[in-house]
Amino acid sequence: MDTEKIEQAFALMESTISQLQQGLDTSFFDAYIENAENLVDNAKVRIVDGQPNAEIVSQVEKVYQEILALDLSSEEWRKLSQLLLLKGARGEQLQPNHQLTPDSIGFLFVFLIEQLTKNKAENLRVLDVAVGMGNLLLTILINLQLAQYNVHGIGVDIDETLLAIAASDSLLSETELELFHQDSLQDLLVDPVDFAVADLPVGFYPHDEKAASFITHATKDHSYAHHLLLEQGMNYVKDNGYGLFLVPSNFLEAEQGPLLQKWLKEKVYLQGIIQLPDELFQSVHSRKSIVILQKPGALAEQAKKVLLVKLPTLKDPAKVSQFFSEFEEWKSSNL
Repeated sequence: MDTEKIEQAFALMESTISQLQQGLDTSFFDAYIENAENLVDNAKVRIVDGQPNAEIVSQVEKVYQEILALDLSSEEWRKLSQLLLLKGARGEQLQPNHQLTPDSIGFLFVFLIEQLTKNKAENLRVLDVAVGMGNLLLTILINLQLAQYNVHGIGVDIDETLLAIAASDSLLSETELELFHQDSLQDLLVDPVDFAVADLPVGFYPHDEKAASFITHATKDHSYAHHLLLEQGMNYVKDNGYGLFLVPSNFLEAEQGPLLQKWLKEKVYLQGIIQLPDELFQSVHSRKSIVILQKPGALAEQAKKVLLVKLPTLKDPAKVSQFFSEFEEWKSSNL
């Protein structure tokens, strides 16, 4: 990836977003979406009720031509979008559940999917049940496509603004992505998928009546939304398929942990837990792990030895490579 080109594109995109934000008197994220949609729409600024004014339109459209002349690849567009959103999020005070999933974690998901896919020629379907701004899912889709996989992505989220960002980024990166604006715990119009993934939002689900249809629901108080979403994601996975979810590292020891353990024993195979490096998180309570689940089927069975590993760092390539080797060895012996 050409770092200098990304830096140049960042400065140009930041300037057009800023001009649209001022010209439309809107938030950073709304201006970001407007900017992306303009670029996709033949690099023409959309004018509604005389806004933005002619001067801004002229300036922005001129910069659009400079951006397009850089001829960014799909992964460069995704990386650029991530950098812009990270900067914009500083001023928007996003809640923790709406933060972007870091690239370092996204690339781990890519590695795991590649390792767990037996036939590269398969048409893979990947569902993200909490897609948010889409960085995790787009990281997966774009990098699997670069590795010559045939892959189709589906994302669901209840937040309209976050979903609009995911949609605009998929258009900019020319990545096929099917998006649904709805509560992910309601019935989904989604055919079975090979992989369910998510950086799960942590908290309570307010709709007790709907939660009651899940095995992981709590009989007292509200149920944990991340437990329900684990179950929901696996409901849409094909037999023998996998779920890869980013969860709190204490997910089995939490207050409602026994409810989750009951579901794990009855409905899926818990094949592995990868604890992420402490360096990625600001506190002990915010630490997360990737949990690997598999849907029972004719070609699936509980691993003889569940993978339990803690990654010491993602900054040292040698230690990351060592983990890759350990995972491949575990997979050959257990899956």
